[in-house]
Amino acid sequence: MGATNTLQADLLVIGFGKGGKTVAAKMGLLGKRVVLVEQSDQMYGGTCPNVGCIPTKALVHHARKRRPEDAAQEWYEQSVVKVQAVAKMMRDGSYKGLSSIDNVTVITGKASFTDPHTVSVVTGDGHLTISGETILINTGSEPIVVDIPGLRASQHTVTSTELIQTAVLPQRLAIIGGGYLGLEFASIYGQFGSKVTVLEAVPKILKHLDDDVAAIAERILADEGIEIINSARVTEVRDGDTGATILYERNGRQHTLEADAILAATGRAPATRDLALDAAGVKTTERGAVEVDEYLRSSQSHIYALGDVNGGPQFTYISLDDSRIVLDQLAGERKRSTADRVAIPHTLFITPPLATVGLTEQQARAAGHRIKIASQPVAEIKSMPRAYAVEETRGVMKFVIDAENDEILGAALLCVDAQEIINTVALAMRQGVKAAELRDAVYNHPTSTEAFNDALATITRTD
Repeated sequence: MGATNTLQADLLVIGFGKGGKTVAAKMGLLGKRVVLVEQSDQMYGGTCPNVGCIPTKALVHHARKRRPEDAAQEWYEQSVVKVQAVAKMMRDGSYKGLSSIDNVTVITGKASFTDPHTVSVVTGDGHLTISGETILINTGSEPIVVDIPGLRASQHTVTSTELIQTAVLPQRLAIIGGGYLGLEFASIYGQFGSKVTVLEAVPKILKHLDDDVAAIAERILADEGIEIINSARVTEVRDGDTGATILYERNGRQHTLEADAILAATGRAPATRDLALDAAGVKTTERGAVEVDEYLRSSQSHIYALGDVNGGPQFTYISLDDSRIVLDQLAGERKRSTADRVAIPHTLFITPPLATVGLTEQQARAAGHRIKIASQPVAEIKSMPRAYAVEETRGVMKFVIDAENDEILGAALLCVDAQEIINTVALAMRQGVKAAELRDAVYNHPTSTEAFNDALATITRTD
């Protein structure tokens, strides 16, 4: 091992995720000495551009383009090559964009705390000791592979990161977990040509949605050939000569499923195991997340945690907003906090996408609201010709509206372009725009947004 060097920084950032790199760049431009440590040169820019949002949504795009006459394996292999090229371009851009700032130093190595202001970094050349006046933890999250006998040891088990990097399309893909990650991958690989089976432990998928919306989404997935087995408790995985056998219990009976690949889609955990947070006096939650207040400060007031590692919603746009909160603490008025977040949208990128914001019908009733419901199948929305133009008329639009003041309490949009138009609904909710105003607004044509003209005019019931 080479020599040990020491660096001093005004700001030390551990992890090259969206939130950390945004703060690092801004503080560097403000003249602060910034050091950012990332353990892998394959993760410059964080999870999203490398193994998360960008490559998976690019795979959605390529999967949708495959025609029946296109050979599944060849099409998939070409798609993976193209997607990895995009990821590399974004990774290189992230590195060059940050390292080109005069006051910012990017170091590739594994960091762990030695005291509240200091980390030891193991690099390819030796050890570095870095001290920071302010420290940001931005190490993200990592896939969870649950403790099922044989699952971790199976040569056929893959995480989402590993699956999107393999050039071999599994003929039979089993997915353990029917959450957002599991269903997105089910949709992607089903369209590429895999025979996909989802094993979900709870009685129904998409349990956070109203039953009517969830049923339509599940029917769309089933119509695409995706088999979803609810109430399935996986008990063991056994490797064979040509694949793996998954044993599971359902309704008191034993079942087996053969698979070429098994995707463990049972969630992601904050990546804190190797940081030696106890040496820094940083408290963590039971799940291993850095415990933070509404300003993202840890139990050490000079140490902040941004993104997935702080246990909040695991979305890149939340990490970006985390950076705004921290920047306001470091170089602003110190007023912004997580309490300012209202009407945050979410999207499940199946085909068509399912986007939600705010309360469901069930949640609104439980909260004591008197509500009215506007709900319409996409195929019946006359003001949405775009759905016919792109040959995607499946789905539904549903709005939950306060019956007393006409404010939108929530929405579920299962339709083409849902990932875009949900942002209009979220903005309307934040600004107090009434449902009638959204209904009667003038939208350009032909677009998906103009569907509001019809869908919000259809009040199916009030109470």
